[in-house]
Amino acid sequence: DVQLQASGGGLVQAGGSLRLSCAASEFTSDRYAIGWFRQAPGKGREGVSCISSSDGSTLYADSVKGRFTISSDNAKNTVYLQMNSLKPEDTGVYYCGARYGCKAWGIQTGYWGQGTLVTVSS
Repeated sequence: DVQLQASGGGLVQAGGSLRLSCAASEFTSDRYAIGWFRQAPGKGREGVSCISSSDGSTLYADSVKGRFTISSDNAKNTVYLQMNSLKPEDTGVYYCGARYGCKAWGIQTGYWGQGTLVTVSS
């Protein structure tokens, strides 16, 4: 089974930046896309961004376009989410998950990281 390890969350003021990392236990870029999802308190999980190395596609939620950038380092089996100009509404637990493609956020594989908490203060 693929194991994913999410890290990089923390407390930041509005307007600040954080970089999240999603490290995979094995080489996955040829089989899976990696998506970042978040869950705010009392809300459901929503897609934030996704990257598919097999076809070079990326996907962003409208709410983060222009502020977040997803990238991958296949040599390190790691996907990054650079988050700039953070807003209080970006607060939540961020999860990375392996997906079958990114189109419409792809199809879940069942492989998820444990989540990392991002708190943006106003």
